[in-house]
Amino acid sequence: MKRKDAQPWLWIGALWAAALAITALNLLPSLEGLSLGSLFSTPSPDDSRSVLAHYSLLPRLAMAAICGFALGLSGMLFQHVLRNPLASPSTLGIEAGAQLSLGVAMLWFPAILGWSRDISTAFGGFAAVGIVFAVGWKYRFNPVVVILTGMVTGLYCTAVVTLLTLMNDHYLAGLFIWGGGSLNQNDWRQVATLTPKIIGCSVLALLLVKQLSVLTLGDAAQALGAKIQSIRAGALFVAVALTAFTVSAVGIIGFLGLAAPAIARAIGARRIATRLIAASLAGAALLIIVDQLVQFYGAVSGVSLPTGAVTAVIGAPFLLFLMLRRNVPNAIAVQGKALIVATPRPRLLLALLLLLLAAAALVAIFVGRDINAGWASQAGETLQSLLPWRVPRLVAAISAGVLLALSGSLLQRLTGNALASPEVLGVSAGTALGLLCMLFLVGQPTYAHRLIGGFSGAGVVLMILFAVNRRSHAGNQFLIFGVSLGALLTALVSVILASGDPRALFLLSWMAGSTYGVTPLLAWTSAAFAIAGLFAVIMLARPLQHFALGDISAHAHGVDIKRFRALILSLSALLTAIATLVVGPLSFVGLMAPHLAQRVGLPRGTTHILGSALFGALLMAAADFIGRTIYFPWQLPTGLVATLLGGPIFAALIIRGSRQSMQH
Repeated sequence: MKRKDAQPWLWIGALWAAALAITALNLLPSLEGLSLGSLFSTPSPDDSRSVLAHYSLLPRLAMAAICGFALGLSGMLFQHVLRNPLASPSTLGIEAGAQLSLGVAMLWFPAILGWSRDISTAFGGFAAVGIVFAVGWKYRFNPVVVILTGMVTGLYCTAVVTLLTLMNDHYLAGLFIWGGGSLNQNDWRQVATLTPKIIGCSVLALLLVKQLSVLTLGDAAQALGAKIQSIRAGALFVAVALTAFTVSAVGIIGFLGLAAPAIARAIGARRIATRLIAASLAGAALLIIVDQLVQFYGAVSGVSLPTGAVTAVIGAPFLLFLMLRRNVPNAIAVQGKALIVATPRPRLLLALLLLLLAAAALVAIFVGRDINAGWASQAGETLQSLLPWRVPRLVAAISAGVLLALSGSLLQRLTGNALASPEVLGVSAGTALGLLCMLFLVGQPTYAHRLIGGFSGAGVVLMILFAVNRRSHAGNQFLIFGVSLGALLTALVSVILASGDPRALFLLSWMAGSTYGVTPLLAWTSAAFAIAGLFAVIMLARPLQHFALGDISAHAHGVDIKRFRALILSLSALLTAIATLVVGPLSFVGLMAPHLAQRVGLPRGTTHILGSALFGALLMAAADFIGRTIYFPWQLPTGLVATLLGGPIFAALIIRGSRQSMQH
């Protein structure tokens, strides 16, 4: 065996050695003095140590290995078939669909849970990916279409789950505990049920190895007679089944589906068969390590942490270390961009969007609910008393929409990837962590303190991404670093929130993305930043156009590439920090608004920037009004409503753009 071929297995061996060492360190004190017979045979009820080992510790260890194996294999299938390093059970909406289905069952169909929880979660996972399949099959599983549709589906399901939880918190309080991913076991029944399903799916995946190898040829494979559409559909079905079975058993442990395949590529696995096996084994070892550390920490501190959240805390640094050590191959770049047709009258379209924004603002100011919960238009003294409440939150919502849209547009143009946005690249998560740190450092933080903390957190994330981009110009590496950092920071925030510290309660309410606590000072400050940011981005429109054509073209037109990239990243961090301080990190506008502007015929230059800003403002204005009135007298978070409002529109425009691309 050549040295390069052996290198992946040396890394996998080292990872498993670490997993076994940590397992031994954690479990040996509990197993000391017990015979093998007492561990694997039914113990006496009087022997508490044997009962604990037989019914809890060993089944949990087996479940960690099985689930990690399944999620690693699933993620590798997704990423290979869709040719995108961001493809995973999380980004395709499978886990979010399963969580939504479980929440619906808990509220309205509890009898199903009494019969089989697997049915509910599997139905949700397959239903979510069924939406992706319906779009993907019609457009020959175009990778960009599949990924974008999956992300919209996942964000939409997550938004609905959050909405249901806000409205029924006394029924769904335990839903997010399950969503955190728990490997606790009371016997061997779940292991016995899950194992044959995972083995069957793994065999199917190995049988598809030759067909999957053909996919690396791209369009040439179809010329050779390969049925590309059928191969993709079959592989995706296996990947979905692996995810659905795992999620139904232990909840959401989604980071492994992203981390394990990236580790397999980073350690030098080249052939698809090697990658499938390496990703599966890496996922199993990584989840074992995480779960053993969680158990050890729980025994020492008495605090039980969700394994799924801690997986990101431990897995992300390991993934980042491997990727810094080696350049990730760029063979799976996002391809298949839909053809965008520019409108012949961009000014007319921009004027129409501006009129729609003005109409939405007038409705938000003058229309509301009366004391009997009926719709009414307010005027006179009633309106005067409401203006100090309605105007600041409307201004803040519009400003946040503009800021997030501008940030998303900058990041998409800088990276050349349609999936880049403040949410995807971890900038919003960095803002959240920076704000949390400021809350712990300053007793009574002002807006300036929060802005500094949020900007610092977002800036650190983008500085890390910038350093990675200087080391390797592969767009995939830049994106996967952002997603990994986002997962790490989000998990850190979740762990801090789970600690119950009173100072974290403010962050919890802010993360819901609500504008009903906005003060006039915050609103008009955000508006000033939005106007200044809009002018700044417009001034950068021409060099952005040159930069989009490549470094050589940008340099030929006098663009200082290093300084320009640093300027764009800094500006994007500032815009994101200001916006997320107002509406939280759940808005989805940074990803959606630039696409909406493109799909309606504003794909280039200043018109695209203005269109993105107007779409962001329009979405947030409408979301703020709906959140204020739809569930009266209670209010729904604006960022959450923006996701629910914009998701279907975004999906429809993606499908429409894909149809145009296929026709051409």
